[in-house]
Amino acid sequence: MQHGILHPSLTPGLIEARAYQLEAADEALSGSMMLVLPTAAGKTVVAWMVIADRLESRDGWVLMIAPTVALVEQHLRGIESVLSGSASVNPISVTGQNPVAKRATLWGSSRLVIATPQVVRNDVTRGVLDLSDCSLLVVDEAHHATGNHAMAQVGDMYLSQTSEPLVLATTASPGSKTNQVEEICDRLGIGRIHLKTGANAMVAQHLAGLDIQEVKVRVPNRIRELAEPLVMWQSGIVDRERRLGRYVIPGVISHAGLSNAMERAQQAISRGESSAYQSVSRIATAMRLHHLINHLLCQGVAASSEFLERLSRSEQSQNKSTRNFLRDGRVSSLRKSLSEMGEIHTKVSAVRRLVSERFRRNSDSRIIVFATFRDTVAAVEESLGELDGARPIQFVGQSSREGRDGLTPKQQIERLDKFRSGSANILVATSVGEEGLDIPSADLVIFYEPVSSEIRTIQRRGRTGRHREGEVVVLIAEDTRDEGARASAERREEFMQRAVHRVRRKLPRSPHTDLSNLGRFEIDSEDGPLSASEFVSRQRQMHRIEITESDVSTVQESEGATALPPDTFRARGQAGLEQFGVESVIDPENDLEQGT
Repeated sequence: MQHGILHPSLTPGLIEARAYQLEAADEALSGSMMLVLPTAAGKTVVAWMVIADRLESRDGWVLMIAPTVALVEQHLRGIESVLSGSASVNPISVTGQNPVAKRATLWGSSRLVIATPQVVRNDVTRGVLDLSDCSLLVVDEAHHATGNHAMAQVGDMYLSQTSEPLVLATTASPGSKTNQVEEICDRLGIGRIHLKTGANAMVAQHLAGLDIQEVKVRVPNRIRELAEPLVMWQSGIVDRERRLGRYVIPGVISHAGLSNAMERAQQAISRGESSAYQSVSRIATAMRLHHLINHLLCQGVAASSEFLERLSRSEQSQNKSTRNFLRDGRVSSLRKSLSEMGEIHTKVSAVRRLVSERFRRNSDSRIIVFATFRDTVAAVEESLGELDGARPIQFVGQSSREGRDGLTPKQQIERLDKFRSGSANILVATSVGEEGLDIPSADLVIFYEPVSSEIRTIQRRGRTGRHREGEVVVLIAEDTRDEGARASAERREEFMQRAVHRVRRKLPRSPHTDLSNLGRFEIDSEDGPLSASEFVSRQRQMHRIEITESDVSTVQESEGATALPPDTFRARGQAGLEQFGVESVIDPENDLEQGT
């Protein structure tokens, strides 16, 4: 039997009772908190419970912010169904689609407003919105709350205007750097971090399985032939800068190596070395070549064309270095060749095979294909449209770029609805589709390329396996930067957990575990209503790690083991191998060992 949550402000039985979510809600109600849960573990459900209890127990209103209009509308639809008194609360959304003149009347017309951070920031700045009576701020996808992002600015405004702030920040991917996580906590006034991973026993039982596999593809010879003149050009530049002592990082040419070389050249200019001006120009050309080569090898024809068109129309096209780059015979010849070619990269055919195989196994499947560039999205959509039973649809951002129109928020919502309903069964998306969108029936996600960002990798991966078994396929072009990007994302995911733990230990508030804030929550069990605290306590007991009274493990001793001779020991005071054999003496003044 599935146990349901009972609460005066929640529709009975709609929310499944999960102990780890109740624990998170209890801690969130005790003070400002960041909630870090795996994608599909139900961060939004925790937010619903906290919002409902805050509306029930406090005066004032609640503000929830999310980074995109599509996500705002998704949250509004979800919470309207779970709030039992939604008619009296009157949840509304406020986004850039609402005219500025009419937004002033919207603020204050509801006790629950879901908005994009940009409109909140702008209306507070204009003086038409006052946050002093806001009793709870919920920040979805809180990893954006850094720097000059509107989400961070809303956090600053809320903390400055509210005498008793309460913030619930939610994310599956707070970032791999300690200073990034610290900034999020600082900008949102976070006092605790509530972290649960998929390895936690109470969480794991509710997560659908997720099979992740990598598929390596060969880059077509024709594309390698197109890239070869560019590779030779870049190698010549780097060899020259190596001789000048400006490109110093060993190994294959990398973006990090070029960035370091640029810094060294600029430092040389500051020292008065006139030859360094030419180095800056050459290294800038090598950087453009690096991007173009990687577009060719990892993305294909369409993305490479888009890169060159974007460069020719950008502000950079006005400077001499960029003009010379575009006029170079090697680049102009490449542009002509690309304009006469269709998409031939092996990744496109790999996507077709994966989609065909999925539909052969299950004709009702829903598939999401993520690609970085819009021209790649267009090429993939056109290719998939030729398959029997495939109904692909693009999902891109709002801005129009290089002759390709974006989607309005209304169009984005309509396309997601088509995908959910099944009138479209393949969503071909750029990064705008990565965050937060709950697409329950997506059972296959294809990464056209790996991304080195751990945040984007986690978000993309979270679009499947949300309610049933899911599969993620990452396409990797052999002998290209794809291989390094995949490894980089894996390392950063590991660093993320460490960063969160480090910051959590520094925060001022200790963990809240006594369940004292769950008094208005009950569980609808087979034996009648059960207090939420009792339900959580039982679940904790059920998943408690058993510790035996005595250590029953056996230690096997190696036969014939002999003691190590004293001359193999490290000398006193030796800190490393480079000090081997150095005598150590005792400083009679402070009794410190020092090498002499």
